[in-house]
Amino acid sequence: MTDGAVTEVARVLVAADKFKGSLTAVQVAERVTAGLRRVVPELEVETLPVADGGDGTVAAAVAAGFERREVRVTGPLGEPVTAAYALRGQTAVVEMAEASGLQLLPPGVFAPLTSTTYGSGELLRAALDAGARTIVFGVGGSATTDGGAGMLAALGGRFLDASGEPVGPGGAALADLATADLSGLDPRFRDVDLTLASDVDNPLTGPKGAPAVYGPQKGASPDDVATLDAALSHFVTVLEKAIGPKAAECAVAPGAGGAGGIGYGALVGLDASFRPGIELMLEVLGFAPALARATLVITGEGSLDEQTLHGKAPAGVAAAAREAGIDVVAVCGRLALPQQALETAGIRRAYPLSDLEPDPAKSIPGAGPLLEEVAANIARDFLA
Repeated sequence: MTDGAVTEVARVLVAADKFKGSLTAVQVAERVTAGLRRVVPELEVETLPVADGGDGTVAAAVAAGFERREVRVTGPLGEPVTAAYALRGQTAVVEMAEASGLQLLPPGVFAPLTSTTYGSGELLRAALDAGARTIVFGVGGSATTDGGAGMLAALGGRFLDASGEPVGPGGAALADLATADLSGLDPRFRDVDLTLASDVDNPLTGPKGAPAVYGPQKGASPDDVATLDAALSHFVTVLEKAIGPKAAECAVAPGAGGAGGIGYGALVGLDASFRPGIELMLEVLGFAPALARATLVITGEGSLDEQTLHGKAPAGVAAAAREAGIDVVAVCGRLALPQQALETAGIRRAYPLSDLEPDPAKSIPGAGPLLEEVAANIARDFLA
């Protein structure tokens, strides 16, 4: 395909992630479609909102035909919250951010030392109760850094202090851990295919571990980071006494540091496997057959930057489309990548909203109409 001409009937696939803070992935697809059809009214457009395992993963699955299920679980601060997972047949998509995510905290409130993943365990159990035998566990967007201890406790694990009492919630309390017992974990996990879907491959602790890299995003001070790193290291040591060398092996495995270490809890206690989130989600959402029907793919997310190139949704979409020989363009709120980096990722051209409205204070709340304008420009450049 060349700018300004098509050699076959054009069919556009819109496979974009959310614009965080302004538009969901579903809304992005709707606005892009409207803008394209403003220029080419009869254009065939297929939409497949995507996600990489972080917040928005369940919404993407529901948009792809999964059934949304809601359940009351324990939130990151210990209060009840309503969380959703997605189910189709015996396959469930569970998003830890629904139960233990940053978006569940009140504005300006952080609890890096005490927030818990207990509700994520309850959410997994609800999926099992609904008959799921294959679970895609999206880990990202967490408020927590407890190594998945809360999740495992909700599923039957026991974590006791020196006086035989359960340790408190959150990562810092693991410093008081004296004994761990995983023998009571829900036995159904032995027959379940549980896969971590994450865009990070960090280990649990150390300079690239969950507390050091992601703790500050959750309100952790340098002292908090040191406290959490030491507590999670102690957690691994105690688990080694309980289950052997697997505890230490899982702590350095890719994905262990995902979502404040909940990846570690799933690897060590639930026999989970790890795959890059976008790769796994594209499979689950049915991206390959949709791609086969397309002549142009539009992907995107709120900020196209260096992080995009390391496992984020647009990079995964572009890689798959490039392999199929299909052109990709991207939409975004802001663009922080040079053209060469875009082309290396398989993206021919990016269309940032900031070209139309450089003031974020206006472009974020006005992202919808701006995105329609951008999509109309794409139609003029590639389809008209």
